Amino acid sequence: MTQRIAVHTRLKAGRESDYDRVHATIPPELAERLRAAGVTNWRIWRSGRDLFHEIEVEDYRAMRRALANDPVNLAWQARMAELLEVEDDYSGEDDGLPLVWSLA
Repeated sequence: MTQRIAVHTRLKAGRESDYDRVHATIPPELAERLRAAGVTNWRIWRSGRDLFHEIEVEDYRAMRRALANDPVNLAWQARMAELLEVEDDYSGEDDGLPLVWSLA
């Protein structure tokens, strides 16, 4: 069963256009690593500096463990650390944001 995970991150002030430009296309090898780790889709919405991610993945925690020391992901996370208020080191055992309500 696929998990649908929501995550919130926040950009550093003034980095909105940089983030949009960087995410216009992600490196093909990163997309390959994400898919290999069980990600079937990853969407990001931006409202000002706030980023809202929706991740469809086989197992969110397993995906994070698989990518924690992956050199392609580490390079991408280093790039994102320049733009985000809080960098993600993939060390947590989080489950994303809790679902509060659904019309389904």
